[in-house]
Amino acid sequence: MTDRAARAAAGPSLRDAKQALRTAVVAARDALDSSHRAKASHQITARIAVLPSFLRSRTILLNLPFRSEWDSALLAEEALAAGKRLVVPRVDAIARMLMLHEVSDPEREIAPGYRQIPEPLPSLPEVRASAVDWVLVPGVAFDLAGRRIGYGGGYYDRLLPTLRRDTPRVAGAFEVQVVDRVPAAPHDMDVDCLVTERRVIEIHAPA
Repeated sequence: MTDRAARAAAGPSLRDAKQALRTAVVAARDALDSSHRAKASHQITARIAVLPSFLRSRTILLNLPFRSEWDSALLAEEALAAGKRLVVPRVDAIARMLMLHEVSDPEREIAPGYRQIPEPLPSLPEVRASAVDWVLVPGVAFDLAGRRIGYGGGYYDRLLPTLRRDTPRVAGAFEVQVVDRVPAAPHDMDVDCLVTERRVIEIHAPA
């Protein structure tokens, strides 16, 4: 995947490069066999669940799976079983920001929201960003330097600076989502740790 993704990322502009890489990686992710995706999701969850940063955390923020993403709902179950406070984002399309809500029963309190993304019900208690002490950062593609691209909305690039500076930023992804280099702008937010079905890549400690 890496050579093909790198070629796809070569373009006349940063925006074009990001879109080419996004298209290539989503296609590769979509092509994964469902049984592989399920097994890999359990492996990613198991690796994240024993990270010291996750074990220490009390209030975790994570997104729930959309389309062919790895099944982060498994990690939500782990967090609730461990007695952690689970926070899930909801898109405010007018403000172009993510609103944070506490979820205690995902089966009852999560429903399709913005663009059919699984989101918490708006009536659930809101949580301030300063309360979060661990965050799962979604993305389409990642590189070994911690750079990432998402779906292009910029929601997490706006959210992450509002969290405490010592909040660990961890990403889960399938190996096919790891590329040689992600084209990035100065405002793009990176991650501290990347976890795939094969490995844990510690990149740098939070500032």
